[in-house]
Amino acid sequence: MRTLLNIIWLVLSGFWLFLGYLLAGVILCIFVITIPWGIASFRIANYALWPFGRTIVSKPTAGAGSFLGNVLWVIFAGWWLALGHIISGVALFVTIIGIPLAIADFKMIPISLMPLGKEIVPTQRGAFDPVAS
Repeated sequence: MRTLLNIIWLVLSGFWLFLGYLLAGVILCIFVITIPWGIASFRIANYALWPFGRTIVSKPTAGAGSFLGNVLWVIFAGWWLALGHIISGVALFVTIIGIPLAIADFKMIPISLMPLGKEIVPTQRGAFDPVAS
């Protein structure tokens, strides 16, 4: 089921969201000081391309640096990436088949706004996670 959902996701919105994160990563890697945000953008791009079967967890070692980095992220890239998730989520919600994908899209908004201090991990078999099921 995850593979089917990922393929439908890829065709309907995943590829375009992937390109948005990829563009943000390239732009952020131009300046040396913003490379950590560019790497975070590439990491999320991979997740946006194939999200089902993975989930987001907080890193226990994240501290004040992650918070400050997330504030800068929201200013430079996070708000328009979150806007992309909102637009594609609303478009997916219009169709019957797209409703589960829209819910997954809306669940990606928090990581698009605050990616530092988060980790993308595979979901456990048998565990229920609406984004990963």
